[in-house]
Amino acid sequence: MKITTLAAAATLALAGLQGAQAATLDVVKKRDAVVCGTTTGFAGFSAPDAQGVWRGLDVDLCRAVAAAVLGDANKIKVVPLNSQQRFTALQSGEVDVLTRNTSVTQQRDTALGIIHAGINFYDGQGFMVPKKLGVNSAKDLDGATICMQTGTSNENTLADWARAHKITYKPVVIETFNEVVNAFAAGRCDVFTTDASGLASIRISKMEKPDDYVVLPEIISKEPLGPFVRQGDDAWLNIVSWTLAAMIEAEEYGLTTANVDEQLKSDNPNVRRILGVTPGAGKNMGLDEKWAYNIIKQVGNYGESFERNVGQGSPLKIKRGLNAQWADGGLMYALPIR
Repeated sequence: MKITTLAAAATLALAGLQGAQAATLDVVKKRDAVVCGTTTGFAGFSAPDAQGVWRGLDVDLCRAVAAAVLGDANKIKVVPLNSQQRFTALQSGEVDVLTRNTSVTQQRDTALGIIHAGINFYDGQGFMVPKKLGVNSAKDLDGATICMQTGTSNENTLADWARAHKITYKPVVIETFNEVVNAFAAGRCDVFTTDASGLASIRISKMEKPDDYVVLPEIISKEPLGPFVRQGDDAWLNIVSWTLAAMIEAEEYGLTTANVDEQLKSDNPNVRRILGVTPGAGKNMGLDEKWAYNIIKQVGNYGESFERNVGQGSPLKIKRGLNAQWADGGLMYALPIR
């Protein structure tokens, strides 16, 4: 992010803090819709389908918040935002929540008047190259021309990594995401760098011949992606955070869209609390006791969302890896709903 952009963001952050404005929950209930900031089009995470309906892992999280708060996952409004617009839109109240493959960093979590509400995808910055380049490792990229988008953490991460490995490169930094993709596809640069999930999405959805490109094995950073809300509205932070937790914990207990009605009869005390059979969790957040039931019934658990959007049931075929449940060697560990 540019210095000027940071200064503007900090100014807006102060304004946003003074207004954690009206309580977001009240605004959402009065509007009868959750307004979510997403990407301008990132297959698997947030992009419109052939019918213009927005779908993806991040869109599912937006829908889950609507299901929890309003009882209807379809009561959402999607606001497409580029990297430069996203924080300003959240700070100013244009959107209620940012569900837009955004890396959680110390600066973003402390200095911009916003705060993350969980991690819904563990990622890392990587590299994609044309196969014809004959490169098998990022360490062979000395002297390469590298395309990236401005306003992201990729610029600084790449500079730090290259300096540490004594690699020189020529950056091609472009403001608009689609223009970066087009520049790479047209051969203006040798390499495209962004989060590995983004590279998988770009390769499948944007490249005319996906098999002509390869994502290199190196991951050069930690990029924990997740939703952000405004600082100063703890009630709304709780709702978004526990919405994600409910999706993760539902997968842990085997609660799915298909079986959630039958599971209302479960004797498992954890399941009964999640589904509101044993009341309390909803009241704690000012929501209906069926808040998590509505999420699971209308959107599904985290694993269902992952598989259909970015996993083996999708064109991206991303393996669960770090995004597997903690019991399966991953990092998805939901705090208990009790």
